[in-house]
Amino acid sequence: MTNLSFAPMPDEQGYFGAYGGQYVPTELQKVMNDINAAYEEIRQCTEFQQELASLFADYVGRPSPIFHAKRLSDQLGGAQILLKREDLNHTGAHKINHCLGEALLAKFMGKKKVIAETGAGQHGVALATACALVGIPCEIHMGQADIEKEHPNVVKMKILGCNLISVTRGTATLKDAVDSAFEEYLKDPESFIYAIGSVVGPHPFPKMVRDFQSIIGTEAREQCLTRYKRLPDVVTACVGGGSNAIGIFTAFLDDTQVKLVGVEPAGEGLDTQRHAATLTKGKPGHLHGMACYVLEDEDGNPAPVHSIASGLDYPGIGPQHSYLNDLGRVDYDSVTDQETLDAFMRLSRVEGIIPALESAHAVAWAIRTAPTMQPNQQILVNLSGRGDKDADFVANLLNL
Repeated sequence: MTNLSFAPMPDEQGYFGAYGGQYVPTELQKVMNDINAAYEEIRQCTEFQQELASLFADYVGRPSPIFHAKRLSDQLGGAQILLKREDLNHTGAHKINHCLGEALLAKFMGKKKVIAETGAGQHGVALATACALVGIPCEIHMGQADIEKEHPNVVKMKILGCNLISVTRGTATLKDAVDSAFEEYLKDPESFIYAIGSVVGPHPFPKMVRDFQSIIGTEAREQCLTRYKRLPDVVTACVGGGSNAIGIFTAFLDDTQVKLVGVEPAGEGLDTQRHAATLTKGKPGHLHGMACYVLEDEDGNPAPVHSIASGLDYPGIGPQHSYLNDLGRVDYDSVTDQETLDAFMRLSRVEGIIPALESAHAVAWAIRTAPTMQPNQQILVNLSGRGDKDADFVANLLNL
């Protein structure tokens, strides 16, 4: 492992080991290749890099700080818990990082409309924000169940001017929103661009979204070395599709002394059908144009999945995560809905930080693990989003 370099991933065909690729109709392969070519062109362009860096600094508010959750750490005993505060970004989560990149790419390519799906609404809000900034029409597909659950984000998307499409098919959640958005995209893929909201889908999206999100880990690694003169012992993040996790993991992949832990949603329990722990309980398959681990039903179709966090209830996972799991470089664990709720409330009341339910999965894992470690050790948690969107839902759930 110490001699393994992760920098070249993916290969030219978009594969991370056996995962990734382009499992799309032949006519779409050319479109995907055109997007890849445009992306490779602009990423080498100094003007693009300068514009993106300027927006990260002056629009998003980067770099996001690292906060030592001292009171929580003292209560738990054991390792010190550090939080990478992506929740402080403009729009409230890490999603703005890649949405700005995708919106600028769409503008560069002369696209007439940006289409996307959203689960918890963070990607939808971030993309609607980015499209308003660059002046491109935006259409967001969202499951009706999530629309009812994430009302604050729904209102924000409408204020920002996007066309919000309610998806009522199937379970009316994230997977169905992806299907609906992709169908709309297929109507005119030359004029539209599908701005995928995570490190999933056909090549080049897992690569592009990772690259835009990698600023999280790049900042965090430098911040830890500057402040603590060392790297953290553990870096952890929640995993649904996997964008915030791969964003922070990428900078640490070659630091094999740093343990990397992705936290999946165990929902109501891994012994039930009410979870979305893809790497823990799934197997290699194909979903939404990529080869990856998939949770399947008895008929071999993507299984209905569940998580208290709308942004994590997805039956697949990014191909790079699938590969890193097989390599053993990243450990993938899971926490339940109840552990997540407890962590949501504990961080709120001990540190005054209300996390997104998605991010609370990683906080829950840190709360569980810190007491088993030494006080001179550190767990760095990617706090990928804030919990404004979840506050009413949690309050109703707990009768607050």
